[in-house]
Amino acid sequence: MKASCLRTVVRLGLCYLGLVCPALTQAESIPLKRVVELALSHSSTVASADAAQQRAFGSYQEVRAHYFPTLVVGSGLGATWGYPLSLEGSAPSIVNTTAQSAVFDTALRDFMHAARVDWQASVIENKDQREQAVENAVLTYAELSKWESLISHLTDDYDRALKMEEKVNERVQEGVDSPLARTQARLGTARVYLRVSQAQGSIDVLRRRLSAMTGLPAASIETIADSIPALPEIQQEDSFAAKAIDLSPTVQVASLHAMAFAIRAKGEHHSLWPTLDFAAQYALLATYNHYQDFFRAGSFQKHNATVGVVIRFPFFNPTQRAHAQQADAAAIGARKDLETARNSVSEQTLLLQRSVEQLAAAQQVADLQYQVAKATLDAVQVKVDSGNATLHDQDDAQQQAESQFGLLQDANFDLERARIRLLQATGDLAAWVGVPIK
Repeated sequence: MKASCLRTVVRLGLCYLGLVCPALTQAESIPLKRVVELALSHSSTVASADAAQQRAFGSYQEVRAHYFPTLVVGSGLGATWGYPLSLEGSAPSIVNTTAQSAVFDTALRDFMHAARVDWQASVIENKDQREQAVENAVLTYAELSKWESLISHLTDDYDRALKMEEKVNERVQEGVDSPLARTQARLGTARVYLRVSQAQGSIDVLRRRLSAMTGLPAASIETIADSIPALPEIQQEDSFAAKAIDLSPTVQVASLHAMAFAIRAKGEHHSLWPTLDFAAQYALLATYNHYQDFFRAGSFQKHNATVGVVIRFPFFNPTQRAHAQQADAAAIGARKDLETARNSVSEQTLLLQRSVEQLAAAQQVADLQYQVAKATLDAVQVKVDSGNATLHDQDDAQQQAESQFGLLQDANFDLERARIRLLQATGDLAAWVGVPIK
């Protein structure tokens, strides 16, 4: 009686996990392309990359603005006793207007060029973050689709295990089988229920992850297996490593950073060169500051202006020379970082390519093992029907077939995941999904 009640409770729990929960939450079937679009619009990493790109563009505009006149309008009001002394470098005045801009400054030109290169690097980093968001969404969606398709199969396996346990229990009560057979049957049922629980747990975690990516309620997400496009065939003789180096955002960003460091080091050396700035000033002077008392009669005037250029010759600046040497060292380090990035991308892509080949072989082995296990189960079933095999033999064959089926599903997904990552490494993932990356 107790065992029967326990089986009933377990069956109800299984139904709740696999059937009742999705029905209550009204799961919505969402295609892969829509999930990727939502992930791109809701991703926090993409939003951070957008902010970083805007910040880099602002830095470039800040340096570039030195070539445009800076106009300042103010006033230097104050009382005067004796000769009117200056207030913060300017004579006391009712209105004071100054304008200044760079005309010839090789260092500033280099710094502006380096800032523009940094901005270009931020654009590529932004695109890289978007591609990473696409990869995460695709892998999570594909894994969720795998578990959703597997949960119905496991439910059927669990029903068969319960029926087998009931038959064995009846045979034990009739004295045909020993109590050990009952324990073995219960063990088989518990193993299947464990796989069901693991599958449901994985589904819950993956739905929560997709919810964080897309902003959709976790319990309402349900995949559409047919919305996942067929993966392109991979020719192992193709040079994926060379293509990955040419298209890798990591390599492109490292190359641009190395260029920016080199240009910035050049600018530090050019800081020792002469510079020429445009400068102008206008001041409206007041008589209460007694300017007229210190000029010849009739020579004082209220309106005053100066327009000219400011030329600087930095003859001796050891601090700047040391700073230029530091910039040279930083540029050398950036070039070495570029070499490291190239080697790393080449090696990782080659590993992915070889991994796809190995996982394809492993998937073929898993498929053949499942076919053998399934054929063995069919043969055992024939023997059971003819009385030449026991229910225990049938249960062992059934469990072996179920185990091989799970291993086959894992091998299929491992191969699919490796192929998706290889598409990402070669820059073809977004086109495969059908979502353009700006």
